[in-house]
Amino acid sequence: QVQLVESGGGLVQAGGSLRLSCAASGTVVSVVVMGWYRQAPGKERELVATITSGGTTNYGDSVKGRFTISRDSAKNTVHLQMNNLKPEDTAVYYCRARAVREYLYWGQGTQVTVSS
Repeated sequence: QVQLVESGGGLVQAGGSLRLSCAASGTVVSVVVMGWYRQAPGKERELVATITSGGTTNYGDSVKGRFTISRDSAKNTVHLQMNNLKPEDTAVYYCRARAVREYLYWGQGTQVTVSS
């Protein structure tokens, strides 16, 4: 089992920045990919960014060039630096871990609200 705890959400004005963090605990050695997904009201959950255990990153088209995902392997933590935030970035952001055998684990979510 892997437990994920997110932090860092909040309210920010358009053009501002926020940094989300996701701390993993439990059988973290089994995790191969960690990432962030988001879900806005009335919309499907979508990919924001992922990072593999080897450091390969992938971003959703809407956040490329504005968001950066990174990981601190020593602390089993993944960060999402979000710059130049837009009102359309408003959503609940979820941390996800994909482990061996395709097991998926989700955090409880953290709200990000961007005001115009």
